[in-house]
Amino acid sequence: MTALIGSPTVKAQERSDGRRIAHLEILQDLREAEPIWRNLEVSQFSTPYQRFDLLSAWQRHVGTGEQLQPGIIVAFDAQRQPLLLLPLAIGTESGVRVARFMGGKHTTFNMALWQREFAASATRGDLDALVQGISALPARIDVLAFTQQPRRWRDQQNPMALLPNQPSANGCPLMILSPASSPSERISNSFRRRLKGKERKLQALPGYRYCVATTDTEIKRMCDAFFAIKPLRMAAQKLPNVFAEAGVEDFLRSACLTPLTGGGRVIEIHGLECDAEVIAIFAGVADGHRFSMMFNTYTMSESARYSPGLILMRDIIDHYAENGYTSLDLGIGSDDYKRLFCKSDEPIFDSYLPLTTRGRMAAIGMSSLARAKRLVKQTPALKRTAQMLRGMLHR
Repeated sequence: MTALIGSPTVKAQERSDGRRIAHLEILQDLREAEPIWRNLEVSQFSTPYQRFDLLSAWQRHVGTGEQLQPGIIVAFDAQRQPLLLLPLAIGTESGVRVARFMGGKHTTFNMALWQREFAASATRGDLDALVQGISALPARIDVLAFTQQPRRWRDQQNPMALLPNQPSANGCPLMILSPASSPSERISNSFRRRLKGKERKLQALPGYRYCVATTDTEIKRMCDAFFAIKPLRMAAQKLPNVFAEAGVEDFLRSACLTPLTGGGRVIEIHGLECDAEVIAIFAGVADGHRFSMMFNTYTMSESARYSPGLILMRDIIDHYAENGYTSLDLGIGSDDYKRLFCKSDEPIFDSYLPLTTRGRMAAIGMSSLARAKRLVKQTPALKRTAQMLRGMLHR
């Protein structure tokens, strides 16, 4: 279904104060949205989590099973040129129609895909026109729940930060890379020596190596290992295995195998392995500037004693630094190992925007719950209690 809005109100605002969004379309067919989507991907303003190949695979394998309908909103100027695309999935939560970014819990960052010049000059008026236009669409959305949005991306402000927002519940550890830096500036010599000492134990294993999976055979081997090891690792940590949810494995395997036009895969997999086993796996998305980790695990064997995850992280950092990348993040959450490498945080924010009277109460509830989660995450005593309760419930 395609629905078009060119409301007199929006058009009048455009003429009176220079707002450039003339009308909106909402597309529920991914194939119909694909040409516009892919065009905005090329040299425009979005994160690699908004690639068509990644989110279409998520919708196909996960979103559809969760009864989520695509709601791809495209804003056009008066000359019918796309200004932005919002890759949304629409579902019902407690009787309320909620639109969220596609990708669910598997995307670290959520953004619109913006025409770069428009993103650089967008005003609060442009964003108000966008929200007003969405409220008038026939999709009957009650609330826009736009979570985990980066405030900036590649040194440019995310225009969505002009709308009412609050800090996200969790932070995202970030490592800034300088192509001209020496290895010791990225990771200290003392830390490298400690890792090298541990790695000597692994180097004694026949066929020990660091691998960036490039062939279908390598990728399938890494995926097979991940989906065999991860449930065991999650159980050992007394955590629920989100990767066992319906469609998730098919989604990730599909994205890992899908090639990008310029080379590489939609999800890149890095691993440490030997002839006997895959020892550690880190996988994420990359765009020539940032590597962003999506999932990882490491062996349950004796080799786990020698910190294979940290050794692999060192190799990944060196790999991307040597290829001219300027940043690397390790995903949402403040796990201790992330702080060994990442000394900064990527500021991310949430916006809960009501479009109807019913959506207003839902937005207040969502906002309050997110604030409470943030308080727990940032208060050590509350965080320990929450972790203890989660472990008890899991058992």
